[in-house]
Amino acid sequence: MIPTFLAAAAAQPQTQYVSAVDESLSFIWDQITQLTWLHAVIAISVGVVYMLYGWRIFRVLVVIAFGLIGMCAGIIGGRQMGQPIWGGVLGFILLAILAVPLMKWCVSVLGAVAGGIITGGLWYACGLPDMYLWAGAVIGVVAGGLISFILLKVSVMLFTSMGGSVIMITGLLALLYQYETRVVVPATNNIHDLVFYHQWFLPLALILPTVIGMLVQNKFIKHSQSWEI
Repeated sequence: MIPTFLAAAAAQPQTQYVSAVDESLSFIWDQITQLTWLHAVIAISVGVVYMLYGWRIFRVLVVIAFGLIGMCAGIIGGRQMGQPIWGGVLGFILLAILAVPLMKWCVSVLGAVAGGIITGGLWYACGLPDMYLWAGAVIGVVAGGLISFILLKVSVMLFTSMGGSVIMITGLLALLYQYETRVVVPATNNIHDLVFYHQWFLPLALILPTVIGMLVQNKFIKHSQSWEI
């Protein structure tokens, strides 16, 4: 089964994977360009707190994260019945409630996803074939999942630091985009070029603050007397 699956995946046209990367970059760029300067400042502030102190409120963050996952799934399922709004509401409530008793499993899932994003980003940054990007991501998913079962606190620090980094970097890039298009004369496209034409930029912009956040969180946790999962 596994060799057959790998062979089938390798046989798929490379353009499909390139298209997926392009769509992801376009989605990221849309988030950057749609933020106003006020929203960008708020995103940076929230992201820094999330990145450095997410371990204190990780239970709430896990519930919200799985609630949003349930909402997206509910909207997709609700469209089939002509009720996307109610589907989204029910999906949010259902997964948010289930996340409470299954907290450790949910943390493991989020840690695995964060690991997949990191290794997938490294694969992309190194300029390796886009058609096998999924292979790089799978390595991180497996590693992140295993770490979650061995050292659950590391998983908490990983996904909270990454979540905060994503929010903070998006806000920071949005501010820089606003500056270079509205203040600089003539306007420049440096941020656009970094996002689309320099493969190392986005992975570095995400992984570096994630590592810093984990180191800072680890220091805070060591000085916390009563913090337990």
